[in-house]
Amino acid sequence: MTASGYSPLSSSPGAQAPRGAVHPGPWRAPAVSGPLAATVTVPGSKSLTNRKLVLAALADGPSTLVAPLHSDDSARMIEALRTLGVEIEELPATGPFGPDLLITPPRKLRGDVVIDCGQAGTVMRFIAPLAGLADGDVTITAHESALHRPMGTMITALREIGVDIDDGGRWALPFTVRGRGHIRGGEVTIDASASSQFVSGLLLAAPRYDVGLHLRHSGERLPSVPHIDMTVEALARRGVHVEHPEPHEWLVPAGAPRGRDATVEPDLSNAAPFLAAAMVVGGAVTIPAWPATSTQPGALLTEILSLMGARVTRRGGAVTVTAGDRINGVDLDLTAASELTPTLFALAAFADAPSTLHGIGHIRGHETDRIAALVNNLRRLGGEAEELADGIRVTPAPLHGGVWHAEHDHRIATAGAIIGLRVPGVEVDDIGTTAKTMPEFPDMWQRMLQSTSR
Repeated sequence: MTASGYSPLSSSPGAQAPRGAVHPGPWRAPAVSGPLAATVTVPGSKSLTNRKLVLAALADGPSTLVAPLHSDDSARMIEALRTLGVEIEELPATGPFGPDLLITPPRKLRGDVVIDCGQAGTVMRFIAPLAGLADGDVTITAHESALHRPMGTMITALREIGVDIDDGGRWALPFTVRGRGHIRGGEVTIDASASSQFVSGLLLAAPRYDVGLHLRHSGERLPSVPHIDMTVEALARRGVHVEHPEPHEWLVPAGAPRGRDATVEPDLSNAAPFLAAAMVVGGAVTIPAWPATSTQPGALLTEILSLMGARVTRRGGAVTVTAGDRINGVDLDLTAASELTPTLFALAAFADAPSTLHGIGHIRGHETDRIAALVNNLRRLGGEAEELADGIRVTPAPLHGGVWHAEHDHRIATAGAIIGLRVPGVEVDDIGTTAKTMPEFPDMWQRMLQSTSR
């Protein structure tokens, strides 16, 4: 599906998303009985797109971003950067999912503005650390469904490195950053147990701080370390070399990132529901342009799906997942790849034995409490699942149709689509939530299911 422009997305007020994006509302998940034989091209990585946008906005010259993701979340980031005075121009598309982007940074970020992050955690955690570089106040807010997302750690860290923030004593959004055109930087210690985005957000802005940044994480656990590795790699590609003397310590030198062209990898986590579909109904699904190496957490899918009983092969730059004779129950530590939890939870519902997914306690603070949402949805369909302190245990049981509540969460919605492949009568109450990272999802899902091996 080609997206050459934007139209309003009512599922997240004020956001812009590619034309053709599905509007919110009930969606009957299609059930299929035949094995698949499909190739699915997925859009660019949200995580990489937003990191590359921020670094291009802080660079010493223009950058072109090739094959970026066009979704609710990336549209929010583009809107936020434009509000701060960054020029972002659409170029002719070189891929099927929308225009490339030319990003030209301003001499100084513009202040006296309001930025609405919608439901995008990356926007609120990545924009806040650079807002103090603006010449004037920057008020950061979000959709009411996202105001609960943790921000206290970021507020504390920014104050310690010289940023003036008025949060009304709430330690949460909305708050106002009193921009002074520069940020001192220096040493700061945080507890990023609730989200690795606190680390990534600070690292991305740090090269523009007066003295750079010496950042330490003090908590016992650090979730989604691949996302931090992704941030460090993105900085290195623009000439900012981050020292990493200890596992939870980063030294970022002062100095502008270089303007340069960059191509965005396909979003491997967004490939997960399509690969899982092959395991649920049989057959095979191929994802082309799978990178040989990647810092995306979704790169772990090839290993995880193999453990769960699939045959995973690589050929010609593509990954193919072929169903085995069963789905294995597993015990998985998903600390490094918690965003895969909803897809793996859906697979576990059809496994041959109980499964435990742990290392994911922090996903209670995502778009919704993902643990509670998954457990409650499955129970409503007759399944058995229980919340653990740091995870979920799933015991396979016969399922029946019913309403699957998306809870404003794109990954909860796609988990419902997976369940619906084998369980007739599953209705996702708001498929429009998938527009957060993949507006084309319903059409892509339907096209995949039309490709069978019969």
